[in-house]
Amino acid sequence: MKIKLLLSSMFYYVNIGILLILLGVGNLVKEYLDIPAFYIVCAEAVIYIGLVLKSFTSKKFQDRFLLKMKQRNIKKLNKKCMVLASEATRYTNAAYYRKLSSLLNDKNEIIKSYNRDKSNYLRGKIAEQALSLVVSYIHLLKDFCIRSREAGKVNVNAIMDRITQNNRKLNFINDSKVYDDIKRIIEMDMRIIERHKEEKSDLERVDARLECIKSTVSMLRHQINSGLDLGENLENVENILNEAVALENVLNERNKKRLRN
Repeated sequence: MKIKLLLSSMFYYVNIGILLILLGVGNLVKEYLDIPAFYIVCAEAVIYIGLVLKSFTSKKFQDRFLLKMKQRNIKKLNKKCMVLASEATRYTNAAYYRKLSSLLNDKNEIIKSYNRDKSNYLRGKIAEQALSLVVSYIHLLKDFCIRSREAGKVNVNAIMDRITQNNRKLNFINDSKVYDDIKRIIEMDMRIIERHKEEKSDLERVDARLECIKSTVSMLRHQINSGLDLGENLENVENILNEAVALENVLNERNKKRLRN
């Protein structure tokens, strides 16, 4: 951040304008007063560096810089939301498409309110937090829909019936090798059932997290439109965002392991 602030100070239009004036004056001084170019360049460099340092340490300049950075980040996050939403709709069913559409409507209302007064710190903070939540929501939603579809393809009843039938077969088999083979089949089927149960529980947790994020964005929409001060609620929003990002990272790592295996 400090490097970006320094670069912004260096290319601040006021500092660049003064530098151009100094260069022009320096050429005139060199031509008419016969002062060595080295001294003129040194003087110009000292003045310009002084201007840059003054901007760099100025509270007003820093606030303006941070405001521009926030505005750029909000614009970037909003664009990211639209791209991710367009991709996620390919995986959603009708129910979750409606939820996603509702969330995006809330997001659009927040952006409209923010655009009415971009210099307002609170509006910017709400917009930034809301967009970050929407990004996490869409990532989680896409993963949830893909995994739900895959889990739905598992015919648990058929596997349970197969386990029951193979358990009955064990009572009538005398060949130890055949017995061990059927035993292994039963164990593999049991592991499939167990993994399916764990997957369903995991999906329920993700679904609950999605609902929590959606409710939070709806709350932020109300806050920014009503002009109420978030106060201590901002900390709760940040906690929800951190938890969503942490869950998103866990799911990403899990998906990477699945691909490797």
